[in-house]
Amino acid sequence: FAGGCQRRTIEERTRKAILELRKTKLISGHPFMINTEELPVGQCWLEYPDGYIHLVTLSKCKTDFEIIRVLSIEESNSLRKSLGI
Repeated sequence: FAGGCQRRTIEERTRKAILELRKTKLISGHPFMINTEELPVGQCWLEYPDGYIHLVTLSKCKTDFEIIRVLSIEESNSLRKSLGI
């Protein structure tokens, strides 16, 4: 089925581009935002160059993030593994 094969190719290219953006952001010292359907609306993960991942939500003024929780390095590694990054 040609449509399914083409869709897989697009998904693979998209995933590759996202992983490259992640690498670029982290190398340049900036956090990388990870959105997952498992989190409630308005929450996301921010992965930092030091290896830690923070669970955050948009602040009330909508110009910054409020930290909900900082994952331990073990939890951060486990999350990366479960997300395949």
